[in-house]
Amino acid sequence: MKLSTKGRYAVMAMVDLALYANERPVSLAEIADRQEISLSYLEQLFAKLRREKLVMSIRGPGGGYRMAKEAKETDIAEIFKAVEEPIRATACNPMSPHGCRSDKSRCVTHDLWQGLSNHIYRYLHGVSIADVIERRVDPDRISLCPPNPMMALQPNNRGQLLDLPIVKLISCLKASGINPK
Repeated sequence: MKLSTKGRYAVMAMVDLALYANERPVSLAEIADRQEISLSYLEQLFAKLRREKLVMSIRGPGGGYRMAKEAKETDIAEIFKAVEEPIRATACNPMSPHGCRSDKSRCVTHDLWQGLSNHIYRYLHGVSIADVIERRVDPDRISLCPPNPMMALQPNNRGQLLDLPIVKLISCLKASGINPK
């Protein structure tokens, strides 16, 4: 599995925006220069990010972009979803009940790759832009706690709950100050 530049560049741009948009809106040209990303490519990405309400545009002289919510409230998986970057290691379409084989069945390793996709999603869902900025991302540790543990109780775009063991969910809720009773 290889992530395309779409997802990687969108994350880079959002982190840049969070770093530099504190005092004034940031232009895409500034982000393009700092991150060495094509301006026209950034324009396409930011149209999607704006549509998904992750950024807001400020018009006029001195205009540009700002984060729509705080960096600690924006997880990396949201950015991938906004720019339509699939987080999956399977060749199958996740919205289809059929597999990728010619007879529409699933391959013998389907569950392995689907499990990997789920882990990648949970990892990216558990990392906020603030975590990246503050260098709290440990590449050797996988956190199964989403930034908002209540998200684990809401179905994803396929109608599935996150595969989070109940003991871990309770631990995540307690760590975030929620008393599960």
